[in-house]
Amino acid sequence: MADYNPMFSESDINEALDTLVSVHDWLRFAVSRFNEAGVYLGHGTDNPWDEAAALLAHCLFLPPLTDDKLLGVRLTRPERRAFIDLLAQRIELRMPAAYLTHQAYFCQLPFYVDQRVLVPRSPIAELINEKFSRFELAAPPERILDLCTGSGCIAIACAYAFPEAQVDAVDISPDALAVADININEHGLLDRVYPILSDGYDALTGQQYDLIVTNPPYVDADDMADLPEEYRHEPELGLASGHDGLELTRRILAQAAAHLTEQGYLICEVGNSMVELQDRYPDVQFNWLEFTAGGLGVFALSKAQLIAYQHLFEES
Repeated sequence: MADYNPMFSESDINEALDTLVSVHDWLRFAVSRFNEAGVYLGHGTDNPWDEAAALLAHCLFLPPLTDDKLLGVRLTRPERRAFIDLLAQRIELRMPAAYLTHQAYFCQLPFYVDQRVLVPRSPIAELINEKFSRFELAAPPERILDLCTGSGCIAIACAYAFPEAQVDAVDISPDALAVADININEHGLLDRVYPILSDGYDALTGQQYDLIVTNPPYVDADDMADLPEEYRHEPELGLASGHDGLELTRRILAQAAAHLTEQGYLICEVGNSMVELQDRYPDVQFNWLEFTAGGLGVFALSKAQLIAYQHLFEES
């Protein structure tokens, strides 16, 4: 791990505890320290202010700090100490904030997370919030598959979006499914969201879905070697997918049609590996989706399209 310097000295801590009082004071202090240390952002937040706010809200036992009226609120000395200790961990360990607080938000819903799963951050959230309205679904989906579910955030968010749907939450990792099970219980969805241990579709023989949503591992070997330290805390199984980043995606494409109903769709995220995917399948008309909140590398294919391109996917 790189040599980071500014773990706070006791004199630094005491000065901060004595002079910084309000929420605004401490957020400003945290942003300055994050910038000074060069922490990497991208696990649910894209700027140091929001990263600091997530940590401070945790220390104060508050929901996300979205109300400016809170900026002038004074912190007790124990609250200040708890926050500066958390800042020190974030900077020295390069640990994503969500792993320190064990909470992340996806589709405005809270989820328990730890180092057994990736921190939720997929642009697919925007599609779920829209209830996939940009696609020509024959009817609200009754059966949904979240393949590579991790924390279960996509599966659970889909269950909220479609209250009549059954959702299968599939992952190859028993550890990830244990986290997903925590979240399924916390959201009271035991009767509609089902965690399933499976390597891809292997345990789903004969099962068909109106919608397959998947955020599989898609980081190629070169990018894995260059990941910022924050990503080293995440499970490699959830990130790496062979030399080209498409090892699992190729399997998903080749087998998706068999697991979709006639009007079904596959929604798949491949991130930066979209360039490699397009190069590998130049004749496939991927529907690359655009997002108002940012994000790229998510495509949609209907069952009819998947069948039309089946020979190309099976050859790869």
